[in-house]
Amino acid sequence: MLYDEIKKANIEAMKNKDTLARSIYSVLLNKFMLENIKKREKGEEITDADISNIMQKTVKELSEEKENYLKVSNTAEAEKIDGQIKIIEKFMPKMMSKEEIASVIASLDDKSIPAVMKHFKLNFNGKCDMRQVQEVLKEMQ
Repeated sequence: MLYDEIKKANIEAMKNKDTLARSIYSVLLNKFMLENIKKREKGEEITDADISNIMQKTVKELSEEKENYLKVSNTAEAEKIDGQIKIIEKFMPKMMSKEEIASVIASLDDKSIPAVMKHFKLNFNGKCDMRQVQEVLKEMQ
């Protein structure tokens, strides 16, 4: 499971005294634990798709933070955040391309927006950006 891989990487970062990696792994593990608590309250377990979604959100947050540092010309912090993003991306699944999304949509019988979005959420959660799915779907109609 992805969670276990990140925990192992966190332990390695501790052993290697890699503070950059340690800091981002700690953030991720805390977010995973919070999500796990929410899921357990509902009687569910956290999945790799949930973990992937959390990592995607974290990358988006870090990217916004990096842009803010660049606006105030703090390149040192921006480079640090770049390193954290690269660390997270090592664990993220490969995202589907527009062509792959289009081919999946083309193979569906019902091409209505709700049906397509539901299909992708059920079958490709964490492997595609839902906004991109919506964009491709609109282009095809």
